[in-house]
Amino acid sequence: MKPTIERLLSCLAAVAFACTATTSAADDAYPTHPIRLLVPAAPGGTTDGLARIMGAGLTELLHEQVVVDNRPSASGVLAGELAANAAPDGYTLFLPYHQHTVNAALMKSLPYHPVNDFTPITQLTEAGLILVVNPSSPPKDFKEFMAWTKNYKGALNFGSAGFGSGGHLAGELYKLMTGVKAQHIPYKGTGPALIDLMAGQYQFNFAGLLGAVPLVRSGKLRGLAVTSPKRAPGLEDIPTVAESGLPGFQVVGWYGIMAPPHLPQPLVDKLYESLMTVLKEPDTQKRILSAGGTPVGSTPKAFHAFLLDDMKKWADVVKRSGAKVE
Repeated sequence: MKPTIERLLSCLAAVAFACTATTSAADDAYPTHPIRLLVPAAPGGTTDGLARIMGAGLTELLHEQVVVDNRPSASGVLAGELAANAAPDGYTLFLPYHQHTVNAALMKSLPYHPVNDFTPITQLTEAGLILVVNPSSPPKDFKEFMAWTKNYKGALNFGSAGFGSGGHLAGELYKLMTGVKAQHIPYKGTGPALIDLMAGQYQFNFAGLLGAVPLVRSGKLRGLAVTSPKRAPGLEDIPTVAESGLPGFQVVGWYGIMAPPHLPQPLVDKLYESLMTVLKEPDTQKRILSAGGTPVGSTPKAFHAFLLDDMKKWADVVKRSGAKVE
C-alpha cells in the first residue's frame, strides 16, 4: 500500500518536530563542556586582560570552564581564522578588537570577511588609548612630545600591538596630522610591545589602557595623553591629545565577543544574556572603569551594524596613510 500525501506530510512534520526538540534540548543544556575563548593577542596585554575578566565571569555563571586560548599574530588574523572555521555550537568564542575591522582595508586578502563570516554577540567595551613613552625620554607632556618627535635626531619608531591595531592607526593618524616621520614596529600583542618600550627599544606607543595604565601608575612608563574625546574614567589627571595641542585627534577602540558563523539563535540569545550578566557585575564594571574603559553591552544587531560602520571609517585612514602589512 502506497503512503498517502497526508501520511508523508505527517511523517515529515514528526521528523521536523523531533529535530527541533532535540536542538532545543541541546540548547537548554548548553554548556556541557569547556568553552574556548580565542584571543588574538599574547598574554599580559589589554585584550588578554579583558578576556580573563569575562572568561572568569562566564565560568562562574555557566558552571563550565571558559579557557582563554591566546593566538597572537602581528595582524590578529590567526585567532579570527580559527573562529571563522570553528563549529557553530557555542563552544568556540572569539574576542576581537578594533584591528579586526581594519584588516579588510589594511591587508590585500583575508581568509574571512570580518563581519559576514562571524556571528556578532556584543560589543563589550570602548576605550581610548594612552600615549606612553619610556620614563627616561625627554617629553613630560604632549606638547613637549610633539616638539621632540618633530625634531628627533635619528630613527624614530613607534610600537603597537600589531598591524591594524588601535595603536598602529593612532600612530599613523599622528603622523598624518603632524607631518612627523616615524616607522611602525608591530608586535604580537600589547604586552610584548610595552616590555620593549620599557627596555628602550623604540620611542613611543599609543597603547591599550588596560595593559598600560598599571605600568604608568607604577612609574615604569610615562603617560602623556589619552586619545578619547574626553579624559578617561579614573585617569582624569591625564589630558586628551585634542586638548593638549592636536585638535581633532581621536581614536577610540572597542572589544567584543563573536562566534563562528550561523550560530543558532537560541545560543546567541543565551550567550548575549550571560555576557550582559557578567558585564553588569559591579566587580567587572570596576575593573573595566579603573583601566580607563567604558562598558557597552550592545545587542547582537547593534554590534553587527557597528562593525560594518567601523570598517568604512578606518578604510579612509588606511588609504591616506599608505599603511600596509609589510
